[in-house]
Amino acid sequence: MQSKNDPKVTTRLPLPQPLPMHQSPRCGTKTRPGQPCRAPAMPNGRCRMHGGKSTGAPTGNQNARKHGLYTRQAIAERRQLQALIKGARELVEEC
Repeated sequence: MQSKNDPKVTTRLPLPQPLPMHQSPRCGTKTRPGQPCRAPAMPNGRCRMHGGKSTGAPTGNQNARKHGLYTRQAIAERRQLQALIKGARELVEEC
């Protein structure tokens, strides 16, 4: 049991007046439990989790980059290589 002289015991004193961070507007978005969000709102009226700044669309057309794995040339090279390997195996089996 902790005594009154124990330094780990802390008591919360009421603030004389609310701090500016307590007076900032709140997000208010309905959360999963159905309660309004209590996070501080940004200038757009919502918090960082419910409609913060958007990073925007990706620059350039990065989603259309081709890696070349399925091009006609790559497929033809793989087929040629498979045929060479198959021929080599047949030669080894004959010996």
